[in-house]
Amino acid sequence: MLVRISRGFYTKADPRLQIRLRLRARRKLDCVTRNNRQPQTHAMSTPSTSSNANSPHHIVFLLLDRFTLMAFAAAIEPLRLANRAAGKRLYSWSVVSEKGTPVRCSNGTEVAVSGTLDDVAKDALILVCGGVDAQRATTPAILSWLRKRARYGTMIGGICTGAWTLAKAGLLDGHRATVHWENHEALIEEFPEIDLTKSVFVIDRNRMTAAGGTAPLDMMLALITSAEGPDLAHAVADQMVYSAIRTNRDTQRLSIPARIGVRHPKLARVIEFMESHIEDPISPADLANEVNMSTRQLERLFRRYLNRSPKRYYMELRLERARALLMQTDMSVISVALATGFTSPSHFSKCYRAHYSTTPYRERGAHGREEDETA
Repeated sequence: MLVRISRGFYTKADPRLQIRLRLRARRKLDCVTRNNRQPQTHAMSTPSTSSNANSPHHIVFLLLDRFTLMAFAAAIEPLRLANRAAGKRLYSWSVVSEKGTPVRCSNGTEVAVSGTLDDVAKDALILVCGGVDAQRATTPAILSWLRKRARYGTMIGGICTGAWTLAKAGLLDGHRATVHWENHEALIEEFPEIDLTKSVFVIDRNRMTAAGGTAPLDMMLALITSAEGPDLAHAVADQMVYSAIRTNRDTQRLSIPARIGVRHPKLARVIEFMESHIEDPISPADLANEVNMSTRQLERLFRRYLNRSPKRYYMELRLERARALLMQTDMSVISVALATGFTSPSHFSKCYRAHYSTTPYRERGAHGREEDETA
């Protein structure tokens, strides 16, 4: 097995080869020590971004139309602060768009870029920054370009809904990945071949994905830790007033008790069952049996803490999932109905209208018009 060294990264190899390499480079031992401090559940490596081991890692941020500004900032700022804390240029970066024109993010702010897809070096780490409606922002040219880069063995990542772009290009097939929790079910429906998790971030071989919000910060801190050691990563976190660095084992959402504002173990367990059985809803009687309660006791529990019946709460969960699928995928309305436990399209439409004051068909049409107006 060959060993590749680039700013302290290596893979396990034959011990005799390691001995020979240590004789050639004294810093090999330091690299081993740093990596041993940070054990990883899954293989995590940082690509070589230059043939010169003393040159900085280069990261390219590809901005998609209506990308999420917070997620982008959470990914790029740690690089600047790492250079500052280290007192030298460890990282360099550039920001590009498909055609080299400024890109408007989801809050309306326009961000200038420094180049096009053709300006990206072959050995750069690429991070695709997504946001609102990544499907429309992902063009055939971008997909073709990403596939070509992947054939070079390039490390490619997706931030927020940038994971959808990677999935559409086929770059996440057979990989573990994550995406913002709001888009999780939509990605599963459209790309079932991906091992999708609800982790804050995932680095699996030469693919990396991070959920939106501050999750990219945790991912970049993990990369800095692996490259330069935990001390530098902690210094960066301190500069960002970030006191709890998350790992790839941390999940995105708050616990159910924290979300509903109620700490009742049986209530939380029932809601967990509901959330995991959207496509095949469980009857109130079966839900009650799961927590050793009667149906009447379960009814009183929901009325007391959530001011609604279990049946109503369950229906709201299913309709929220249905709305997310309508807005974030190209699934037909009938397919959305089936994916959220409605066997009859007419019943689905009736329930949807009662909750959202519009039909699923009009919802999808209104969403399309809204996107056209803001484009």
